[in-house]
Amino acid sequence: MKFSYKILLCTIIIIAVAFGFSGYFFVNFVFETALNREVEQAMDESSILQFAFETAALNVPSKYDVLPDRTVEQIGSRLENSGQGEGRLLRLSDENGETLYASNGFTEDLSLLERIDNETRAYQVIPLGDRYYIQMGAQVNALDRILFLETMRDVTVVFEEREQGFSMYRKVTVLMLILSSAIMSLVSIWLTRPIRLLTKATRKMAEGEYSYRAEQISHDELGRLTVDYNKMAAALEENIHKLEEEIRSREDFIAAFAHELKTPLTAIIGYADLLRSRKLDEEKHFLSASYIYSEGKRLEAMSLRLLDIIVTKRDVIRPQSVPVDRLFSYLRDMFAENGYLFHYRYEPGMVYAEINLIKSVLLNLVDNACKASEPGSVIELGGRRVEKPAGYCFEVADYGEGIPREELKKITEAFYMVDKSRSRSRNGAGLGLALCVEILKLHHSELQIESVVGEGTRIRFVLPDEVVETVKQGR
Repeated sequence: MKFSYKILLCTIIIIAVAFGFSGYFFVNFVFETALNREVEQAMDESSILQFAFETAALNVPSKYDVLPDRTVEQIGSRLENSGQGEGRLLRLSDENGETLYASNGFTEDLSLLERIDNETRAYQVIPLGDRYYIQMGAQVNALDRILFLETMRDVTVVFEEREQGFSMYRKVTVLMLILSSAIMSLVSIWLTRPIRLLTKATRKMAEGEYSYRAEQISHDELGRLTVDYNKMAAALEENIHKLEEEIRSREDFIAAFAHELKTPLTAIIGYADLLRSRKLDEEKHFLSASYIYSEGKRLEAMSLRLLDIIVTKRDVIRPQSVPVDRLFSYLRDMFAENGYLFHYRYEPGMVYAEINLIKSVLLNLVDNACKASEPGSVIELGGRRVEKPAGYCFEVADYGEGIPREELKKITEAFYMVDKSRSRSRNGAGLGLALCVEILKLHHSELQIESVVGEGTRIRFVLPDEVVETVKQGR
């Protein structure tokens, strides 16, 4: 059953029960009030008849010491006929409960006499046929006789009014239920609209429309729920896009890796087959072996860098205080005789880092600078302390071919190369900067790349002073 139907059904049940009980008590209250009024009037009438009977008995001739039964009948007849067309009914009984006089149609029930005494009036409501009466009884003292005077007052109209009240209330209740059902149908539809919109949004999300959002139409709890749902959907959409991007990156990585393996392997297999299948002169034999060796070294370098990337993603660094001079001296020794002009400008100082990993970063940056430049070009290496963030900034600059603006965001991806033919000719595989990014993440740092096509590239990174503190807390 729909939630709106549940609201409607519960409301109708509550209204029906409320109207039923309130109608029952209201109509009965009116009925009891009218009946009590009729009882009071019956008591007043009984008192008047009692006084009239006693007065009439006093007028009986004194020759009677005891009021005769015949006289009682005469007085009763006169009292009955003195009602001025009201249809008065009465009964007179003696001390033993024997009827001395009774109006036509008076009830034969004598049970009321047992409840009457000198100081008590008694009454009861009795049905006779399709009529209702109040039977009132009182004791009368006349000429040393104790008699019982009973009257009957027709109160059928009170009971008819009660039935009419119940009938009218039932009709009003049915009408109110119909009107309430119509109104509550609209109200329940209005109240459950946010839920329907959320349901629709959930269904769209399940169907893959992650950008769909639920419409907020209120500012109550359901409106707040809609806002929270949309925030959750936005977070979910973002995570899904990240996962899709990660999957796409892995697929690109695998495709690039397979392609990068194919090129050197093709050369190795081809030249190995050439050496195996025919006898070559010494020069061709040396060239073939040289190709096999260079491509093998390229495969080795690529596999080592891939391994470094995997290790840096899982490892925990153990930094130590390292003099800056030690790092730049290492670079001087590594690139002493490679055909480029190196200019070193740096401030002495100390850095906190894993020395071997930072050496790998600097080697890769300098190696990329050399690959992007022509032999004999100037390569600048520098370092200085900076305040924001507090740390030591390393910088490598070349004046080579530069990197297009649209390529800057991609060059740190594994196997990505701006100029693939030039990079492969120099044993490049597009893994150097990807490795640098992972190493610098361990040091809470990142690469900052500035490049202009035809003018060169400048890459810097800052090793923060708080790396040691951060790592020590992590350990």
